[in-house]
Amino acid sequence: MTDDELMSVAREVAGRAYCPYSGFRVGAALLSRSGQVHAGCNVENASYGVTICAERGALMSGRAAEGEEFAIARVALCLPGIPREELPAGGWPCGACRQALAEFASDEVMVLSTGEDPGFMVTSTMGELLPMAFRGAVLK
Repeated sequence: MTDDELMSVAREVAGRAYCPYSGFRVGAALLSRSGQVHAGCNVENASYGVTICAERGALMSGRAAEGEEFAIARVALCLPGIPREELPAGGWPCGACRQALAEFASDEVMVLSTGEDPGFMVTSTMGELLPMAFRGAVLK
């Protein structure tokens, strides 16, 4: 699957986000090492602590579908409300999502992000986004 195809999945699912409080849509698409794609969108809640970010929604979907075999090969994020000039600084997963992704993604896994301009994409690695990540039993 190409980067553009994976990003297309993230952009589509961002349109399904439930964000009546922030108005900030996010879509995530994870490509697993087995070649499957798992998508998620942010789902807000009036009790903010139970809000689910798009990245963690996609992560839970992947684990539920693939079980113990689930490992992330690539991550695509679509944040359609972020202008091109703000994307390099603000187009990344929150700290909690970085830690959740690190449980199933090595430091070398690429993270792709796009905003309101679908032709502009920034990239990073999990290692750059979360240096010295705390990892459990899945990836050693």
